[in-house]
Amino acid sequence: MTRLAAVIGSPVRHSLSPAMHNAVFQATGLDWRFTRFDVVAGGVPAALAAMSVLDIGGYAVTTPHKEAAAGAVDEVDPAARALNSVNAVVLRDDGSTFGASTDGAGLVAWVEASGVPVADARVVVLGAGAAARSIVDALARAGASDIAIVNRTASSAERAAALSPVAHLAGLDAVAAARLVVNATSVGMGTDECPLDPALLHTGHAVADIVYHPLDTALLRAARAVGAQAIDGLGMLVHQAVEQQQLWTGHRPDPALMRSAAELELPIARRTRHS
Repeated sequence: MTRLAAVIGSPVRHSLSPAMHNAVFQATGLDWRFTRFDVVAGGVPAALAAMSVLDIGGYAVTTPHKEAAAGAVDEVDPAARALNSVNAVVLRDDGSTFGASTDGAGLVAWVEASGVPVADARVVVLGAGAAARSIVDALARAGASDIAIVNRTASSAERAAALSPVAHLAGLDAVAAARLVVNATSVGMGTDECPLDPALLHTGHAVADIVYHPLDTALLRAARAVGAQAIDGLGMLVHQAVEQQQLWTGHRPDPALMRSAAELELPIARRTRHS
């Protein structure tokens, strides 16, 4: 019997998740199909209850429902509990729901797949929102030696820094000594803005951007201009989806297959987002 999985959020019409997950299901013969549900504010408990009624095997949870999902699942992974954020929900055989956060793990997996070891690395994270917190947590779990958080609002940065003893508030002067610089803000999404002064970058940096609209951001262009390694935001999206699908199905999908499907869908998603 075909199992169903879906992305829940609002809006979800621009989501690349259906393209990525269905590409794997079709290529591997897994008897699963992936769709999208636009869930209204306050609707997460009902959406989770529908999983057992409709035999929906998994959810990918996106904005603005990650915090609500963390509070509504029957059991939550320790990392997701610390973040108060769930982006993957699994329906267990007994009808209960389990929530996890794969966002930060997706970034770490993509950075390491790009040839940049995270263990013992000095990292600067720009931003302190939900995405940044998941990244700080995952970097610390992967063994980063120092995580400097640069953010305009100190209280938000303090909340992110509390996730790990190696994380702390910092200014942009921390960029010089970093091996890895991560833009975990939305600066550059749909614009030509750069989240920092390009003069701060040097050839010893690996620069990762979580923005993938556009795929080649101003930050990444600035990184390449000084000889630094540029790591695009689509890879994080792909690798967090890899983790999600493994949670649902027990099968670890090919990230290259997911990325190809996402790249084909990107122009469509961009037009839909602005329609």
